[in-house]
Amino acid sequence: MTDYVSDAQARSLILDVGRRLYHSGFVASNDGNITCKVGDNAIWATPTGVSKGFMTEEMLVKMDLDGNILEGTYKPSSEIKMHLRVFKENPQVQGVVHAHPLTATAFACAGMSLDEPVLVEGILALGCVPLAHFALPGTTDVPDSIAPYCKNYNAVLLANHGALTWGTSLIQAYYRMETTEYYAKILMMNNFILGKKALLSQQQIDDIIAIRTRMGVTSGGRPTGPEMASNLEDVCLSAPGKEK
Repeated sequence: MTDYVSDAQARSLILDVGRRLYHSGFVASNDGNITCKVGDNAIWATPTGVSKGFMTEEMLVKMDLDGNILEGTYKPSSEIKMHLRVFKENPQVQGVVHAHPLTATAFACAGMSLDEPVLVEGILALGCVPLAHFALPGTTDVPDSIAPYCKNYNAVLLANHGALTWGTSLIQAYYRMETTEYYAKILMMNNFILGKKALLSQQQIDDIIAIRTRMGVTSGGRPTGPEMASNLEDVCLSAPGKEK
């Protein structure tokens, strides 16, 4: 039998995550959606047209997985279809977060996925973050576009739109959103500011994924790295014996 958080816990978590998204700059205006599962066929969701930093419990909506409203007077976002699809595709998921973090969204707008093995934490928490093709917000094309990734990945970029993360708890889903943005920032700096990066090797990736598996995370995909490691020597030009 699956353990779920209570209705009261779910509402509290959604408000907390909403404030974190807002204060982190992951959403602007009324952007973003948050859902938390409380039963085999029940979730709590954020309302449409309300800033995630200024929500109250009375604004939240309880729904079944077919989108029928069970409690609440506010209207859920039209993008709730995307959340419902994640829950249906992957019954292990108990929390879903949609946001528009600046750097990750820039990658989504550039038509680029996040799949270069440059960051240990990125592989541990996410693996790869694929880019789902463009779909008009509010339509059934959106859930169809993310459906192929719900079981084997932990996050997805939405072309020209934003990012979507999920997890076995709402907090895990939120942390994955944080890591998605952090991962995107590292890639942005490596590729377009420093112009240089040291990719983790195939063996190093295998070792990190083994750690991830021991942590109980079996999804995320595997990025591809070079056969030979390029990060096994210290770099310190000011050390004795080193030429400046």
